[in-house]
Amino acid sequence: MTDYDIKDISQAAEGKDKIEWAEQDMPVLRQIKERFAKEKPLSGVSIAACLHVTTETANLALTLAAGGADLALCASNPLSTQDYVTASLVKDHGLKVFAIRGEDGDTYYKHVNQALDIKPQVTMDDGADLVNVLHGERKELIENVRFGTEETTTGVIRLRAMAADGVLAFPIIAVNDANTKHMFDNRYGTGQSTLDGIIRSTNRLLAGSAFVVSGYGWCGRGLAWKAKGMGANVIVCEIDPLKALEAVMDGFRVMPIAEAAPIGDFFCTLTGDINVIDVHHFEAMSDGAIVANSGHFNVELNLGGLEKVTTGKRTVRPFLEEYTMSDGRHIYVLAEGRLVNLAAAEGHPSAVMDMSFANQALCIEHMIKSPAKLEKKVYPVPHDIDQEIARLKLEAMGVNIDTLTAEQEDYLQRWDIGT
Repeated sequence: MTDYDIKDISQAAEGKDKIEWAEQDMPVLRQIKERFAKEKPLSGVSIAACLHVTTETANLALTLAAGGADLALCASNPLSTQDYVTASLVKDHGLKVFAIRGEDGDTYYKHVNQALDIKPQVTMDDGADLVNVLHGERKELIENVRFGTEETTTGVIRLRAMAADGVLAFPIIAVNDANTKHMFDNRYGTGQSTLDGIIRSTNRLLAGSAFVVSGYGWCGRGLAWKAKGMGANVIVCEIDPLKALEAVMDGFRVMPIAEAAPIGDFFCTLTGDINVIDVHHFEAMSDGAIVANSGHFNVELNLGGLEKVTTGKRTVRPFLEEYTMSDGRHIYVLAEGRLVNLAAAEGHPSAVMDMSFANQALCIEHMIKSPAKLEKKVYPVPHDIDQEIARLKLEAMGVNIDTLTAEQEDYLQRWDIGT
């Protein structure tokens, strides 16, 4: 197999500096890497990883390699790859990397297959594309796979659907569902990085604008609160009555997307579903509306349908395309409808990815060492791993917390003490 397919290996020096910069704010993963380098818990384990190839991901890759893993890395999104990162991973560390920023669909899936050529025992996914290809055109490799991990809400949804249909061929740990992942990465990371991408690609003022957030999960919560903090008037669109009620109690206006479409200045989808903003929503938007997606796939925006009702399209700024409607109105779409925080910015801050990727590393170690034979379904991250990562993060931040006394521990286990 070819050991790598990247854009430009001469960018390695820039990548090395930026990987090291990210590593400074990833103390939990750094501790794990240091231990892995001594203990080699992943020795002889082959891992195929389909992730956003960023500086933070590079530090995860180096942690796994330090633990003895044979790793092959490809991109989980055509626009999220940082080419200087791929260059450094190949030149400075000799890793197998298959990712080029802006690659077309054929190249994307060629790279997924090149990562799978390693004949993995472990899969590591961000959106479940790797698992889907394994279950489709690369079924001959499945018998070698022991388990996998999944990083995103979208991927977990797909994998649970596979398990429910009885087609999932090996167990998966839902790293996304760890508290130290979704409560921090999804909320604080997505909130900050999504606004970063929107501001970089538009340079528009958020204060005083009507900012429409579709989806009030952890990612939507984070974006809504960050946009509110920038002075925007935030509108939330939801289908879940509990989440909608929460958004109301958090002080946001809640309404269907059809009602929000004519009054919004900015729109961002974070749902994991298809056609969240559809043709009739685009047609109802005011002139100059700005539309983005920070869910995993670009299907949240019906861009194919939008093109059918527009008379022209042009690129106005990097990652900003102007669609002209038949009546002369303009709709602006960011980053081709792909993840705006990774395509138009640099993704989540290193400090939150520190916890997410610590979950990845420790879950793989846990599964490798586990003697239990697991069913072919999606499993949660073990509670003790979640707790340990939180403890290590607090320790790195210089924060101390209380511990229970023996008397308090005893009290919490008693049922025979009343008022």
